[in-house]
Amino acid sequence: MPRSLRLLAEQAFSRTAGAPLVAGNRVKLLRDARENYPAWLDAIAGARHWIHFESYIINSDRTGRVFAEALAERARAGVRVRLLYDWLGSLSTMTSRSFWRILRDAGVDTRPFNPPKFDSPFTWITRDHRKMIAVDGETAFVTGLCVGDQWTGDPDKGLDPWRDTGIAIVGPAVADVEAAFAEAWGQSGPPLPPDERVSPAGATPVGDVSLRVIPSMPAAGGMFRLDQLVASLATRTLWVTDAYFVGVSAYVEALTSAARDGVDVRLLVPGSGSDIAAVQRLTRAGYRSLLEGGVRVFEWNGSMMHAKTAVADGRWARVGSTNLNLQSWLGNWELDVAVEDPLFGAEMHAMYETDLQNATEIVLSHRRVQSTRPEPRRRVRGGRGRTSRAAAGALRIGNTFGAALTAKRPVGRSEAVTLLYGAGIALAITMVAFLWPRILAIPVGVVIGWLGLAWAARAVKLLRDGGQDDGEA
Repeated sequence: MPRSLRLLAEQAFSRTAGAPLVAGNRVKLLRDARENYPAWLDAIAGARHWIHFESYIINSDRTGRVFAEALAERARAGVRVRLLYDWLGSLSTMTSRSFWRILRDAGVDTRPFNPPKFDSPFTWITRDHRKMIAVDGETAFVTGLCVGDQWTGDPDKGLDPWRDTGIAIVGPAVADVEAAFAEAWGQSGPPLPPDERVSPAGATPVGDVSLRVIPSMPAAGGMFRLDQLVASLATRTLWVTDAYFVGVSAYVEALTSAARDGVDVRLLVPGSGSDIAAVQRLTRAGYRSLLEGGVRVFEWNGSMMHAKTAVADGRWARVGSTNLNLQSWLGNWELDVAVEDPLFGAEMHAMYETDLQNATEIVLSHRRVQSTRPEPRRRVRGGRGRTSRAAAGALRIGNTFGAALTAKRPVGRSEAVTLLYGAGIALAITMVAFLWPRILAIPVGVVIGWLGLAWAARAVKLLRDGGQDDGEA
């Protein structure tokens, strides 16, 4: 590619993602808990100055206790340990209060992200879905894994480990991972001390890999734009893995346009091992439009497929926390790494081919979508991280209903079931409103009253603080 075109492409990627290309790094692809967790624990054990740990879910199970003890040991040794967890994510897995108390007693600085506030009744929608660790400004991990036994599995109970992917980074880009943590940490309380921040300007190159660290925040949409740009620029292959795919029209059109243009587009999603059946139904509802557009769809035959990755043309790859749904793209705090390196791309390409050996391809028959072969049933542990996926499902349903009401785009045949469900719910609510109006009036009055009190409390706080909003998430 001519130098002028390379510079133009780099500018397009940087502006779309809102993240610069950082050269001079070493990276390592980490598959599943068997590679991720030992690497994390080794880095924690070797920490000398600080550890920054951010995770949507940290369970107080066997795996969680292993990490808690590792962090506590470093804190007792004088290392500054900062742990940021999502309040709702860890609430959904019933992480015990005593678990956090043990960490705090050892000197670990723990913070919940976005706990409920009376004057902001709908802030629960915004979640910190990131998963990262950074140690001493030298090593960082960006990943799809949280901390819990579902990622390691339990052979005694017949539970297979979840399939997931992460990446280890050494080099100048670690500063960008640290900066992303500092921003989320400051959103949840006092800012990170200046001596726990590293400057990318003084970093020494340690390798030849170029990458972008992409920290997404609500309504920013950097990863949403970048995913579409990559789909538009892919010329040979675009292979995507996602845990909670709820395709919106713009992204589905980007995938099908690439497929119609001769690009080998593949989507790998969970099969019967999905931990949330409602989202799996929404994912499957979108198969027909993808398949008719030329996209090949595969369902994972093992336990939960939780990875969020992509590889295009064997030279561009993405690993991180962002799922392909509106809640992740526009509603959450997310963190991803986009690597532009042919060797790493080839490794991702090979990993995808290995995964497909344990997947079932979905094809179109004359009248329906069907699997190419029977799918084995697996025992899995369900019910983890329901909230963000449920919100994604609600956004998908809203997208379908909005299209039906406004006629701004055609409603696909695959969305008929969603519309029927919505019609049934709407008619049921209508019947209740006519026959038992108080059943609706009381909760509506409570919600409106709560909003009024919340807005009054916020106004009083603004007046007391001199008109400066605190900008809390």
